[in-house]
Amino acid sequence: MGSGKTAVGQQLAEQLNLDYLDCDELIEKTARMSISDIFAKKGEPYFRDLETGVLETLQDYDGFVLSTGGGMVMREKNVALLKQLGPLVLLWAGPDTIYQRIRRQTHRPLLNVPDPKLEIRDILAKRAPAYNRAADHKVDTSQLNVTETVEEIKQWLGSK
Repeated sequence: MGSGKTAVGQQLAEQLNLDYLDCDELIEKTARMSISDIFAKKGEPYFRDLETGVLETLQDYDGFVLSTGGGMVMREKNVALLKQLGPLVLLWAGPDTIYQRIRRQTHRPLLNVPDPKLEIRDILAKRAPAYNRAADHKVDTSQLNVTETVEEIKQWLGSK
């Protein structure tokens, strides 16, 4: 969250002449409710099951860039499904950068807490090992704009 997944994913897909898919949007269409409502009414485990289901439905498709939520790689099954779709690029940003980028957003269910900055630090600390294991390439977006991030990814893809 706040690392630039949506903006980078959209621009990368456009420049590579691919479709852009957002996993959270696909989940909302499948569940017919917002991510916030899914968390509030059904809980995080249900949401995580929906993430896995979306990945399973994408296995027969190609020609797209997929943005996923930050918790996606916490399940090894999801990592395996993602790897079948293509290379995994981790967009990383430090907790202070993330907080500055998302502090005014109200649609982040994991941050509806008294101290969102502390929650961001906790989430990153818990997820960093899984992120680093899953990522084929990591881009720190803290000091990069969207165009610079896209160029970094394209260069990496071109060198593979």
